[in-house]
Amino acid sequence: MSTQSFWDAAGPIIAITEKHPFLVAMVDGTLDMDSFRYYVVQDAMYLRDFADCLRMLGANEGVSTADSDRLKEFATGAEQAEMSLHNSFFVQWGISSDGAEQMPNCLLYTSYLKRIVATRCHAEGLAALLPCFWVYMHVGKCMLKLREELGDSVQRPPQFDAWIDMYGGEGFEKEVKDYIEMVEVACRAADEGTLKEMEKHFIMCCKLEHMFWDQAQHQMQWTL
Repeated sequence: MSTQSFWDAAGPIIAITEKHPFLVAMVDGTLDMDSFRYYVVQDAMYLRDFADCLRMLGANEGVSTADSDRLKEFATGAEQAEMSLHNSFFVQWGISSDGAEQMPNCLLYTSYLKRIVATRCHAEGLAALLPCFWVYMHVGKCMLKLREELGDSVQRPPQFDAWIDMYGGEGFEKEVKDYIEMVEVACRAADEGTLKEMEKHFIMCCKLEHMFWDQAQHQMQWTL
């Protein structure tokens, strides 16, 4: 079992996600800007927890110095490279994520990640964080392709293009491939039981990725 087998197992979910109405509307310019602002605020809060999870993995007992350092670099990348994009939007909009509350699907996702990273083995933690890297790269590439196909036939806000450029870009792809290789090494060292758990976490987090965009599309709120 390998990272590719995880991807294949989650294939039906990923095939639906790459055509998510929120993502397609971002490319064709029809996405409501309020939904995008909502998404960016929620994603900013998600990224802070995601970076914390990466650092927790880097501090695990038995992790090599090289892997620990690389995990910390991934965390910094999430906080600096990705958050710099979000913060540039906040400046343009005159808003902030400070004081905002994680909405239901965001909290469900971050809580799941933190529980797996804190209570399960290192390899399982790595696998749980993998969809955030890999699915984002995949949908970014799909969105780039659709944007090219649409050409000048549609107009979209510059924030949408900046988002597509980042997650469909070569810089992010390099980071993702490095992380995939780290998980691949963990797969080779894992026993069959651990591999099955890794696959389970990967599939669950692919579902949670989809639900994160559902939440943004509908601007989900707590009912109480």
